[in-house]
Amino acid sequence: MKLLIKNGTVINPKYSSMKKLDILIENEMINKIEQNISCQEADKILEADGLWVTPGLIDVHVHLREPGFEHKETIATGSRSAAAGGFTTICAMPNTNPAIDTPELIRFIRDKAKKESVVNVLPIGAITLGQDGEKLVDIEAMVEAGACAFSEDGKSVMNAKMLNDAMKIAKTKNIPILSHCEDANMAKEGIMNEGVANKLGVIGIPTEAEDIIVSRDIILASKTGVKLHICHISTKESIEFLRNAKDRGVDVTAEVCPHHYTLTEEDVTLDNTNTKMNPPLRSKEDVEAIKKALKDGLIEIIATDHAPHSSEEKNRGYEKAPNGIVGLETAVPLGITELVETGILTPIELIKKMSYTPAKMLGIDKGNLEIGKVADITIIDPKQEYEIDINKFSSKSKNSPFHNRHVKGKVKYTIVNGKVVFE
Repeated sequence: MKLLIKNGTVINPKYSSMKKLDILIENEMINKIEQNISCQEADKILEADGLWVTPGLIDVHVHLREPGFEHKETIATGSRSAAAGGFTTICAMPNTNPAIDTPELIRFIRDKAKKESVVNVLPIGAITLGQDGEKLVDIEAMVEAGACAFSEDGKSVMNAKMLNDAMKIAKTKNIPILSHCEDANMAKEGIMNEGVANKLGVIGIPTEAEDIIVSRDIILASKTGVKLHICHISTKESIEFLRNAKDRGVDVTAEVCPHHYTLTEEDVTLDNTNTKMNPPLRSKEDVEAIKKALKDGLIEIIATDHAPHSSEEKNRGYEKAPNGIVGLETAVPLGITELVETGILTPIELIKKMSYTPAKMLGIDKGNLEIGKVADITIIDPKQEYEIDINKFSSKSKNSPFHNRHVKGKVKYTIVNGKVVFE
């Protein structure tokens, strides 16, 4: 089967290039990238005039909920949601039930994904057994089984000695640590950012809860030399710690989620639990600092923190509702609308933060378009305008604060291993 993508604007972030070209795919691989490839060379043609043709998008922070929480999402439904959002590779976080804390469970995710997923799924291992913070997992054995990284996502490893030990082992395996930065004692019982919480008379989460752990984890990474990735960075102080660490040559990257550059704590109301997430929506000043850090290139990765929950769970009132929103199917339009259309990022910069740089952080050979590479490709209409409709999501869950939001930019095709998995 030969597939020809015709007349598209090919964005290749590795070379910061954006040119009108054709791409010919044969046997899962990119066979040609040039102008005016003959249609007679192909069995199927995708007309991409006016569309962006990009490396397959990569999301380093996704909750697929399987095993244990299949009522929220499964590997099958989550992968379809990813494909609809333009993602060809997603990293599955380990806070399932049981937590992904053994080589057997890493293999379970990989085997299930091979059978049921339409995109590439890379499992992330927990750092401690059961994510209880008491005993380290067998990092070496889990890397051998196929873990792409390690994280305690949903919480921090509060024992600094234990995290330090994990980092030392991860360094020997050249595998990243993905850090959810939150001091559990400072954030305890908080349900939203401290500023808006004070106005609404509820318990808040201070920004210091994030800043303290960002600072600590950077110190540990600088000592151990591990590749540290800071998940869902959300405060202006944390961004300054990141800037300082990079200036000192620490091997650290950070991601931001679309909700943290699109919404602020002023969007939070007690009757809308889809504004409840962790870290919480922050102040205008924090959001401005995030946008500046994206523009400066300090924040190198955009990830969704796709966190599906059932409507029943989200309807328990703000205090009892779980944190998180679905994000796979809204990331591209929010990136184009909030960052490209406003001049914060160029199209190349946006795609780089959603493909090439995530691949580099993970150490995988993806995120760029070259002859001989596996054909993981996303095709996007950057001009299409529409209202987001949660009822059309492929995800099992619909918990999004962006329902009916007017956006620009729509995924038209997602191609994985040379095969169209979404159109």
